[in-house]
Amino acid sequence: MIRRISFLTIIIALACTSVYSQTIGGGGNGKGNGTTIDGRNAPNTISTAVSFLTIAPDTRAGGLGDAGVATTPDGNSQHWNPSKYVFIENDFGVSMSYTPWLRALTSDMNLGYLAGYYKFNAQNAIGASLLFFDLGNMVFKDVNNVTLMNFRPREFSLDISYARLLAKNFSGSVAMRFIYSNLTGGQDIGQVQSKAGTSVAADVSFYYKNDDIMTGNLKSSVMWGLNISNIGSKISYTSNEKRDFIPTNFRTGVGYMLSFDEHNDLLITCDFNKLLVPSSPTYYQPGEVLPSGDTVKAGGEQHIKYGKDPNVSVPAALFTSWWDAPGDATPFVHNGKTSRFREELAEITLSLGLEYCYSKQFAVRVGYFHEHAYKGNRKYVTVGAGLRLNVFGLDFAYLIPVTQANPLQNTLRFTLTFDFGGIAKEQRDAKKAEKEARKS
Repeated sequence: MIRRISFLTIIIALACTSVYSQTIGGGGNGKGNGTTIDGRNAPNTISTAVSFLTIAPDTRAGGLGDAGVATTPDGNSQHWNPSKYVFIENDFGVSMSYTPWLRALTSDMNLGYLAGYYKFNAQNAIGASLLFFDLGNMVFKDVNNVTLMNFRPREFSLDISYARLLAKNFSGSVAMRFIYSNLTGGQDIGQVQSKAGTSVAADVSFYYKNDDIMTGNLKSSVMWGLNISNIGSKISYTSNEKRDFIPTNFRTGVGYMLSFDEHNDLLITCDFNKLLVPSSPTYYQPGEVLPSGDTVKAGGEQHIKYGKDPNVSVPAALFTSWWDAPGDATPFVHNGKTSRFREELAEITLSLGLEYCYSKQFAVRVGYFHEHAYKGNRKYVTVGAGLRLNVFGLDFAYLIPVTQANPLQNTLRFTLTFDFGGIAKEQRDAKKAEKEARKS
């Protein structure tokens, strides 16, 4: 029996597959003219499975335009750059984040994130996290609109990291991750039995932090971070040979913190991000003539016109993804020539963030995220705030789309943090003060 799902299910599934990397309207294919071409007026977004791994799970980074690889360390560094844990002040902490998803459409989709860390000493630290994506209740129906099953698709990842100080101001880390994705509950898709997809992946990251910087008479800190995440096996939801890339990701950035006095700090940060998976090539269309002189027939073998073959291994994609774009879309064509370089640059997203902190107790944040119109067209402003009371912290974030609808618009996200290491520190300080009082 051919099975299908409701219209709402289709919308949600598409939202999950592409997350919030939505496309803009396009036109027809460009036509070659000798050695010059007219640009193809259509977007060329990059698609992967388990794209929930790319969503900013915490509200501090969420308020900074999704920038976090080179900010000061916090309890959620596990997602952005676990190398930062070596430089964190407290020895032990836990954070919990909650993000409602597609609230304008449904009320039962959400993203949850639980992270924790433990710092053994000044040189070694470990971290772990659980990222859980609940897609809400879905109704599977057959062609006669008869309900077959109610099911709640779920995805999650579980990871652990180890960070070590490699030099005075420089640290590195590795992380391992297990990924699980069950979108169909075992239902037949196109007469093919589906299954839950699983994968394993690794992260490699580095972090540099120098607090011995002076800007005039003001104390400053300079930070740099690099994280290559989700380097792992392809994932499949059926028993056939088709397997999809997971979102292997390259992120690097810089941060600069200026301390005006012992109470007032200003952090400026910038992240650059690129997926290390193949770009979709442009294929010859039926009726077009191949270089060999043959005419392409409808339903026949596909032939690449511009770009590279996307059917490569994961290790190969780490390198070929930097120059495999077709470069034939309108913004990338220059003087009638395709430009892979222009399109590869367009695949890099930009995150900018600004954070003001008073006495390490109250913070306000603003950020901006930019993505090229032909690569997803996500552009939004973020705002956020944070409050710290002893070992307890609460952070909020809010997203304002600039160009198009966003699954997180009109949604308030929050994160709770508990720095348990601060309790031990307070107890040690209290005992020290008590001893000094007795001596006096």
